[in-house]
Amino acid sequence: MKTRIVGLLVFASLILAFALIVSTPAATNHGNALPAAAAQPAPAAAAAAEPHPEIREALGALRRAKEHMEHAAHDFGGHRVEAIEATNQAIRQLELCLKYDKD
Repeated sequence: MKTRIVGLLVFASLILAFALIVSTPAATNHGNALPAAAAQPAPAAAAAAEPHPEIREALGALRRAKEHMEHAAHDFGGHRVEAIEATNQAIRQLELCLKYDKD
């Protein structure tokens, strides 16, 4: 009887330990971390960075999707024309966003 109880306690503690390990976020490696001043990009490097990379990436993805829809062998259940028009509108809006960016 004691062996069975001890076995159940060991099993329960292993499950609890595993649950704790799985739910705890991974620790970052601070052994080779840079000081706060070194981690900040230099002003020249910040100015050279591409402005709004997410918008430019979205533009590229929209253009590729439009190209795919234009050359597809089927009409996507009758939605191809409207999808291409909506994609054109989205591309125009993102281009306007970049044009009027004041940053």
